Amino acid sequence: MIRPQDLLCPRPEGLYCPPGDFYIDPVRPVARAVVTHGHADHARSGHGAVLATPETLAIMGERYGADFTATRQAAPYGETVARDDVEVTLVPAGHVLGSAQAVVRWKGLTMVVSGDYKRRRDPTCQAFEPVPCDVFITEATFGLPVFRHPDDAGEIARLLRSVAQFPGRTHMIGAYALGKAQRVIRLLREGGWDKPIYVHGALERLNRLYENHGVDLGPLLPATVDKKQDFAGAVVIGPPSALADRWGRRFNDPVLAFASGWMRVRARARQRGVELPLIISDHADWDELTATVDEIRPGELWITHGREEALARWSELQGIPARALALVGYEEEDEA
Repeated sequence: MIRPQDLLCPRPEGLYCPPGDFYIDPVRPVARAVVTHGHADHARSGHGAVLATPETLAIMGERYGADFTATRQAAPYGETVARDDVEVTLVPAGHVLGSAQAVVRWKGLTMVVSGDYKRRRDPTCQAFEPVPCDVFITEATFGLPVFRHPDDAGEIARLLRSVAQFPGRTHMIGAYALGKAQRVIRLLREGGWDKPIYVHGALERLNRLYENHGVDLGPLLPATVDKKQDFAGAVVIGPPSALADRWGRRFNDPVLAFASGWMRVRARARQRGVELPLIISDHADWDELTATVDEIRPGELWITHGREEALARWSELQGIPARALALVGYEEEDEA
């Protein structure tokens, strides 16, 4: 009888597939890797060969350089790649541009490694696609009932109301450079903000990459500070780490905003001096996690990282056996 752990099993390097001899999102350099998306805790350089979506390969090349791997293989969504009787198909995860779930099939057994994902609409990437499977392997970054993210459009409306209320101040938004920044820009455009958005230099290359892949970000200008009054009433976006450093302190009386699911926790907002917390996340909240498991109804649920205990308990109550893999190396950053 084929057991799930015969197809995928946790090792220090990450999830390993013995019959196919490859890892999924390994945290250490390995000979063969399947990479679900371009965030640094899932996509590392130094592997011998990498299989990923064309967008993820482009992101890795942008972040690590052209020689981030010896061999790369692009697998568009829905295309099946076979290795030693193991089939791998990448399907959208709805997390960031090019993000994918890895659907792994072998001898009648189907396991889905979701990577990181969300279920709500994102104008910068393809929506999550549920796949029937025997084992669903999920994250649980926001795997507690307290984490219920509000509507994105409502959060952007709050931001735009603040801009209108304080026209003499600069609104500085901390947003992770890959995925979150581009999503916030697109949401602002959809909310009616057609003026230039000023961006930190760390975002420029990824913004350009998104636009090269068909994501229209509208007019963007570099946020280089010469005269403070130049940015009165402007919207400025930069990586969270830059907001508190010398670059961020040069702006005139800024309203500090931060786009993250962790902004649901008021203590985190206070710790970072955030005046306008924006609860916008690229990860599934509690309702999305549980609805996804309920929709797929896998034979087993495996949980890679996050709040494993609560989601595992909920799954057991639904009659779905669950286990926490406790994989190390996947970060829990404020930018989630």
